[in-house]
Amino acid sequence: MTVRVAVLGPSGRMGRRVLELAAASGELEVAAAIDAPDSPLVGQSIGGVTIGGDLAAGLRGCEVYVDFTTPAATEAAARAAAGARIAAVVGTTGLGAAAERALDELAAVAPVLVAANFSLGVNLLLILAETAARALGPAVDVEVVELHHKHKRDAPSGTALALARALAAGRGQDLDQVLRTERSGEVGARPGGEIGVMAVRGGDVVGEHTAYLFGDGERIELTHRAASRDLFAAGALRAAAWLAGRAPGRYTMRDVLGL
Repeated sequence: MTVRVAVLGPSGRMGRRVLELAAASGELEVAAAIDAPDSPLVGQSIGGVTIGGDLAAGLRGCEVYVDFTTPAATEAAARAAAGARIAAVVGTTGLGAAAERALDELAAVAPVLVAANFSLGVNLLLILAETAARALGPAVDVEVVELHHKHKRDAPSGTALALARALAAGRGQDLDQVLRTERSGEVGARPGGEIGVMAVRGGDVVGEHTAYLFGDGERIELTHRAASRDLFAAGALRAAAWLAGRAPGRYTMRDVLGL
């Protein structure tokens, strides 16, 4: 039995690839593809699917939607989906408090999975980073460096913050209390408990994330490099197929992958 899915934001790089792969999938049926009402794509076809601009109408015929859009659009979609109890797979990054509240409200009535990164390799990296930080303890200094293409709008990336959060969890820290995202001028010696996250932008880099664990006389580097956006799109669709029909609540890629 195929799962009926709606794809939001097909005018974006990720949204378009999610739509193309979903349309070619035998496991999923694309019930709708929805973009902003004023998008020039509305009325056009991608992968044999006509793009619509009516969010409520598009969600009505699906079991789960995949959302790689903007924080404002993610909030609107979550509120629209709550009434129909539609499952959500969300890859939008840079979510603010309003969008998070809307997703929490949706999770009270439908299954919701929000991930900074849908790559299997990245989700393994998060586990490895948390394990390494726990094993090495507070004696090591931990930092995260991420590289992305010049068009990326948010910094640090959602994946970089997830990686920093995994490192903090391994050390028993609250990331919000130890996070540092810039250094400039006379900043003094590095505090031992600090977790730095630095963003580099340029060219067409799909995504690269490295966790550094610095000890005295040694350094461990845990790196993931993405060569194609297809692995993110495929992971999101795998999550959508898994999520449909689950009980209401918040889920993670670890649940999907059984990790």
